[in-house]
Parts: sequence; structure tokens; C-alpha cells
Amino acid sequence: MKHAKTEGADAVEVWLDCITNFHPLLHLKIILQNKPLPLLIAHRPTWGGSLHKGDEIMRLEALQLAVELGADFIEVELKVPLIAYSVGERGLISHLLSPKFGGFFVYGSLAGNPIPGMPSLESLKEAYKLERVNEDTKVFGLISKPVSHSKGPILHNPSFRHVNYNGIYVPMFVDDLKEFFSTYPSPDFSGFSVGIPYKEEVLRFCDELHPLAQSIGAVNTIIRRPGDGKLVGYNTDCEAAIAAIEDALIEHGCNDGGASLGSPLAGRLFVLVGAGGAGKALAFGAKSRGARLVIFDIDFDRAKSLACAVSGEAQPYKELVNFQPEKGAILANATPVGMHPNTDRIPVAEGTLEDYWLVFDAVYTPRRTRLLKEADGAGATTVGGVEMFLRQAIGQFNLFTGLEGTIFFFSFHGTFFLSLNSIFSYSFAL
Repeated sequence: MKHAKTEGADAVEVWLDCITNFHPLLHLKIILQNKPLPLLIAHRPTWGGSLHKGDEIMRLEALQLAVELGADFIEVELKVPLIAYSVGERGLISHLLSPKFGGFFVYGSLAGNPIPGMPSLESLKEAYKLERVNEDTKVFGLISKPVSHSKGPILHNPSFRHVNYNGIYVPMFVDDLKEFFSTYPSPDFSGFSVGIPYKEEVLRFCDELHPLAQSIGAVNTIIRRPGDGKLVGYNTDCEAAIAAIEDALIEHGCNDGGASLGSPLAGRLFVLVGAGGAGKALAFGAKSRGARLVIFDIDFDRAKSLACAVSGEAQPYKELVNFQPEKGAILANATPVGMHPNTDRIPVAEGTLEDYWLVFDAVYTPRRTRLLKEADGAGATTVGGVEMFLRQAIGQFNLFTGLEGTIFFFSFHGTFFLSLNSIFSYSFAL
């Protein structure tokens, strides 16, 4: 110990199991009374490489004696379950999935004192109810970046419980798709929602694509097929968005010109902002209903590619602020513009909103975006991203569970209601 001090050590560790003919009281007194530095006392167990063949009780008694005689530190090695978790937004699933993989407690943060990557106690009690999670629970989640805005857990987890399906839905912060899918190949991870910005990029990680997803070129749902583990990509955004727009048009008496195709969108100008994954779903849906499309995207080549696929017209994004639509047109925002936390932006000039019959915004956080508020003020019918979110989530629920879910009705004073199998309903606030 003195030699260690002369060489500049700050502390010393002594392994008691290395002392020949070790006598706890005698030897510990000698060591501790003459220590020139802070001292850590260790006594390794047999399974940890100990050179001492005594029993476990004697080993622990020696460590207890070291504490009583003045050891600065002791090292205790025990065979116990390991609780490991990660911090930050990426680490959230390490908390939420702890019970599935053998953990017996989960950390939660107090209200008013959020900790990045740690679930709140309220969400643990209300959304996740981890006491129901076990080793057989199937894991589903949202692949996105960012992911903290997701409302999926407050929709899918109660849905699973109401139909007695042993599943959990969690946010999955992903910034490297290749690494993610190679890290989580287990059948325990049974399906995924796909969010911004991965709805197009994720196609190359799917083993198979549903024909609609393939034609659109975007995937928002992936199922790991039970039989062979193949990843199959689907798109539930397309029908969800278009049906929400059509229902709003019909509800507000705008069903002229589309009788031949059975859609109020037939023949109508459909102005689409954003040619990414959500934009592609909207474009193909609008085309299938006979609408005429004009597409804007910050990547003009991407806008032109999508316009070509749906027999539409592409225009440079910088021209959007000057674009004057014909009366009765539809405006659809499929970009993150206006999403929390940057909620004060809209993608078009305010003065043009009065020319649109209907304005749709795929953003659902906040529920009433500035674009929707301005459109309301201009007299347009508005459809928020919540309506699309609920409808596409029903499609995902069907794919996740193999059960059928139908929307009973959407909203009442800001609270949303969902009916699954037309058997029950419950409400939640977004």
C-alpha cells in the first residue's frame, strides 16, 4: 500500500481472498490500522474467481467486519437480477420494456419534473399499465425522429387491453434504420408504425410490400409475419386521409361534380404541399378519386417525380406563396410545417386561404394548427391531422392484431371516441 502511494495512487484495493491462511479479525486490523490511503476491501466469491474456498456466510461476515473496523469502501458481489436502462429519448423503451425482459421495477418521473427518456408516472399508470406486461407480450412501436410527439401509445395500448390482446405500443427513437432492424430482429418485435422522416426510406428494409404501398412508394406500417419473420410493408395513410377529406366535404354539402365517380373530389383541384411519404399517400388517394393535382415540395425533383406518377403538375416550392388556386380547390399540407414546437408557421400565403373550399393539415400536434385556425377564419372547411391519425391507426390496429376496428365517431368537445368491433367505446384527449 505504501509502495502504491509513492507511485501516486489515490486509493488502494485489497482482495482478502488472496491472503494465505486468512484470519478476518487479525488481518483486517493490521491492514486498516496501517493504511496510508483510502482503502477498498474486496472478498471475491468462489463464482467470481476467489482463491479462498470458504463459505458465502464467512465471506460476507468478513466484509461486514471491514466496515466496522473502518474500511473506506467495500465491494459486494451478489447474484441478483440486473436492472439496466438507458437515458435520453433513445432510452425510453429500455424503461417501458423492462418487465418483458425480466426487470422487476421501472423508473417514472414526477409530474412537473420531466426527465428526457424517462416515462412519467401518469403515463405508466394510464397508457402503458406495465403490470400487464410479461415475457409473452408482443412489442409494437413508432419508428420516427422525433418521436416524443406521438399519440400512438394512448390509442393503441388501451385498444390492446380492451380486446385482451397481449401487446404494448412504445415510441422508438431511430436515427439509423439499418442499425435498428439489425438490432431488433426478434419475433418479440411484431410490428411498427413508421413516421417522419422514414416512410420512403423504410421500403428497402421490407422483405415484401403490399401492392398499395408499393404503388405509392411509402410505408407507414410494418408487420413481422409470424410464420417466417419477414417484414411486410403496408400503407394505411392513403385511405385514411382521403376518407377524412371526403367525409368532411359530404358533411358540409360539397358533393357536386363527383357523382359519376361517387367522390366529391372528382374533377376538383387538389393542391398538395409535400411530396414525402404522407404526401405520396394523399396524392395517390386523390388521383384514385379523380382529382386534379398540383404538387409543391422543397425538393422540386421529388415533386416532379410524384406529379408524373399521378398525372399531376409540379411547381417550385418558392412559388407557393404566390400560387392562386381556383375557387373550390382543396389544400392539403403533408409537411411538418406547423408541428410542435414550431407552431407559428403555415405553408401558404394567408390571403389565398379564402379560395379553398377545404383545408387539410396532416399535422396533429397541436390538434388545431395555425393553418387550420387561419383557414377557419377565411371560411374554409377544415380537417385536422387527428381525423387522419385515428383512421390510419385503425388500419394499423387491424394489421397488428388481426382483429377488426371501426371508428364509431370522432370528436365531442375536443375528446375523441373510438369503437372497436362495434362492441365497446372509450374516449381519450389528444
